[in-house]
Amino acid sequence: MQDSNSFYQERLTTLNRELSQLKKRLTLLGTIRLFIFIATVFCIYLFFNQTNLVIITSIIGVIIFLMVVKIHEDLKQKRRFTEKLITINQLEINVTQGNLDTLATGEEFIDQNHFYSFDIDLFGKGSFFQYCNRTITTQGKQLLAQWLTQNQIKNITQKQEAIQELAAQPKWRQEFSAKAMLLDVEFSTSKITHWIHHYKSDFSKTTKTLPKIFAIISLALFALTALKLVASTVLIIWFILGLVLSGFYLKKINKVYQIASKSKDTFKQYHQLLAQIETTSFKAQHLYEQQQLIKTDTQQASQIFLKFSKILDAFDQRNNLIMALLGNGLFLRDLQQVNRIEDWILKYHTKVEHWFKVVAYFDAQNSLANYAYNHSKTVYPQIKQEKNVLLQAEQLGHPLLKETQRISNNFSIDPQNFFIITGANMAGKSTFLRTVSLSIIMANMGLPVCAKKMIYKPIKLITSMRATDSLTDDTSYFFSELKRLKFIVDQIQEEQYFIILDEILKGTNSTDKAIGSKKFIEKLVSTNSTGIIATHDLSLCEIEATLPQVKNYYFDAEIVNNELYFDYRLKTGVCQNMNASFLLKKMQIIED
Repeated sequence: MQDSNSFYQERLTTLNRELSQLKKRLTLLGTIRLFIFIATVFCIYLFFNQTNLVIITSIIGVIIFLMVVKIHEDLKQKRRFTEKLITINQLEINVTQGNLDTLATGEEFIDQNHFYSFDIDLFGKGSFFQYCNRTITTQGKQLLAQWLTQNQIKNITQKQEAIQELAAQPKWRQEFSAKAMLLDVEFSTSKITHWIHHYKSDFSKTTKTLPKIFAIISLALFALTALKLVASTVLIIWFILGLVLSGFYLKKINKVYQIASKSKDTFKQYHQLLAQIETTSFKAQHLYEQQQLIKTDTQQASQIFLKFSKILDAFDQRNNLIMALLGNGLFLRDLQQVNRIEDWILKYHTKVEHWFKVVAYFDAQNSLANYAYNHSKTVYPQIKQEKNVLLQAEQLGHPLLKETQRISNNFSIDPQNFFIITGANMAGKSTFLRTVSLSIIMANMGLPVCAKKMIYKPIKLITSMRATDSLTDDTSYFFSELKRLKFIVDQIQEEQYFIILDEILKGTNSTDKAIGSKKFIEKLVSTNSTGIIATHDLSLCEIEATLPQVKNYYFDAEIVNNELYFDYRLKTGVCQNMNASFLLKKMQIIED
């Protein structure tokens, strides 16, 4: 398979070439359009005294001019689409080079009380969300954040299949994203859905037939006036009556228009996204199921959206003074358009939300597939349900670290085992805890993990790695940590969790901390829990002698030529080398 970076580079070159050609064609068409206009005016001038020729020339000139304008508009749309594709490929190249500045951080999703997201920096600057997220729609972005935090362990194999299928279609994904980027949304899909779901008509039943009856009478009066069977003043009075009637309903019509006018571009663009989903053949179960949600017995969802966007476009023509006067005076046009909108809402109000959600699903799924495509050296975990297997990984590393800087470790833990990890400051304990945590989350989402091989029995994650105090809640650091530990104890009564702890009970003295930490680990072991705790307290390692479920591991630090050396390798046993005193002396904070 082609390297992702090579694909982006080649695609960028091709797209820039296409953009250059489009610009040349647009310039040429602009010139042709001007020439047609001048030629038409010249012919009208030339044949000014020959009425038939003037009419024929004018009609031909206008038709050709409008055709060129249509081609010009289509090319402009294609140019905008190509520019978005260029933006997408340039972004991927920038991310490869470590530039994440233009990517959303997802700070709005930070939740200090979540099971794990705050502890492992799932959101925020430099987070996995920022690195992975390529969603375009707001709803897609929210769905991706939901997947990252929902702690869901069902259907992982099906999730993997969906990601693998989309990952193999980078052009399809880019075209979908580019179409979504062309959205100029004035009104969010959630607001549109709320409007449609809760829409209540302010119009009586008579307004459904009134515009039709009025239009028939208007046409009849036209015919009678032309035949001179009715005086033209009657038609004028009828016209004024039409304007009065339209004015009577104006306030209610404007109420509908305020939202309808802001929604038309969304429906116009979403029809293209739905059409792309509808016309693709998906094999993965999850993708196929989502595709079925936008299928109806009669029309395709994309065509239903397109039809509604045209209705909304027609309604928007009320801003044209001539259209407003003639349309409302003779045909009660505004009232007619409101009726069409209400009929559409009545027919499809239960389906719109589902169709928006399908687009959001593919938008979010594209991000996961894009991550998988960009990391072809990663592996999809083998999902096992054997009782003696929980997590076995070869060369497990943190996915956000550069390959040249990443130190990977073999790691294996069985169900109901608890690892105590000791080590010097900066030796790699916290990074390792976050590596394991993120690998579990990624595996549960169906993503490939940063490892050579991984066998995994799905399990939910819960952590306590970063307790915080709160002045507003009058909560001390220590009490905040106790609340977190209580939360963990309560949760493991209900379900099995993989528990990850980092230096618990930091808010109390050493002796009390050692006693409390030991009792807490014993409590967890007694509930048949599985997990890891990192600590500087070597006395905690003594539990291994009395509880066979507990095993000691460590990260080491050595002083070589008066410099600290870390190998970041996970080893069996208890760490004997600490570095706090050495660093204090090295930085001349204390004397020898």
